[in-house]
Amino acid sequence: MKGRFRFQILHKGDVMATITLTNNETKESFDFELIECTRGPKAVDFSKLFERTNIFSYDPGYGSTAGCKSTISYINGKEGELLYKGFPLQKLVEKYQFTDVCKLLITGDAPNNGAESKEFEIELMHRSFLHEGLINIFNAFPDTAHPMANLSAALSALSTFHFHHLDMSNEEERQVMARRAIAKIPTLVAFAYRHSLGIPYIYPDVERGYVENFLYMLRAYPGGKMKQTISGPAEITPLEVEALDKIFTLHADHGQNASTTTVRNVASTGAHPYAALSAGINALWGAAHGGANEKVLDMLNEIGDAKNVDKFIAKAKDKNDPFRLMGFGHRVYKNYDPRAKILKKLKDDLDAKGIKMDSRLSDLAHKVEEVALNDSYFVERNLYPNVDFYSGIILSALKIPVSLFTPIFVIGRMPGWCAQLLEHIKDPTTRITRPRQVYIGE
Repeated sequence: MKGRFRFQILHKGDVMATITLTNNETKESFDFELIECTRGPKAVDFSKLFERTNIFSYDPGYGSTAGCKSTISYINGKEGELLYKGFPLQKLVEKYQFTDVCKLLITGDAPNNGAESKEFEIELMHRSFLHEGLINIFNAFPDTAHPMANLSAALSALSTFHFHHLDMSNEEERQVMARRAIAKIPTLVAFAYRHSLGIPYIYPDVERGYVENFLYMLRAYPGGKMKQTISGPAEITPLEVEALDKIFTLHADHGQNASTTTVRNVASTGAHPYAALSAGINALWGAAHGGANEKVLDMLNEIGDAKNVDKFIAKAKDKNDPFRLMGFGHRVYKNYDPRAKILKKLKDDLDAKGIKMDSRLSDLAHKVEEVALNDSYFVERNLYPNVDFYSGIILSALKIPVSLFTPIFVIGRMPGWCAQLLEHIKDPTTRITRPRQVYIGE
């Protein structure tokens, strides 16, 4: 048929070398190199496709297109595997705290010992303060503004206070930029939230750890006092800190998703790094990305009772019904999302140790999962629970307001965005992002 192309893989000995693209209309053939990788499928180097053939590849959503080479995270969707810098996610969650993972992602090396770990966390704590001029910016926002809107604007404004970060010519400057962003994002989130309530800001406490300090800035009263109860101050517990620390780690990076790609795309123009990171926040805001865990809670509340699960499962299978089973399925994973497995266990462990989940929502989530995973419709379509399915239940038990669910995601993902940004800047082959289009107009 006219316009058809065929591919042929050529080998050199036992090693794949090239792919041949044949235009069946013109009978012309073109060889393209295969890019070797350390894990996962190889890629065809189509960077000269248009130049050599006068045709484009068409890939809506770029699901079959690699826009970069990366060493940061690896996803095996078939096996349900996620690695950061070669470390299995489960190992990182069990043996490292979130700030250790931050260091691993932006430097390539995890702390070698407790002293190195503490030193890095102390550095972040001392960088966590905001310029008073930046704080004043929050006063221009209405109380009704969503914290994500405030957060995006504030992070972008951070570029005006650190404009020198536009020059990323040396590693020291790049590291300072990344560490500032990671250090200040919990403060920005806490301030954005407190502004939405119209209550005074609580400044960071350098004597607290990274995660504990975030909870402190959310909960404390003026003067640093915690909520008073009959039994005394409602102090932040180590279990709460451990739980949120693990949640941050689970969200630290996830390959070339929509928000990460946005960060890289904006950075490709030579924009200020904080402008690129701010763009990542805007991309994450959407319900199809970072806002999905909130939608899971909405869905569970809509189902209401375990006796209604079968009815709603049937609705989810009905192509004519707008109801969707939120928290199931993933663009990449064709197996159980490894982050969801960890979160499910974390939820049950926390419940057993004293951080009580909403029993109705927790039981309902278990029932939905049980029914769905025993239904051929979902099994055949590889629709397993993803990271969003249990995270909202846990965050609610940690007394995190629903409006902060996506900003919590931002805190967790910031080291990944920074690592991706640094990798992009240092790549000598980097070019401005400029996808093509297939024009179908008049």
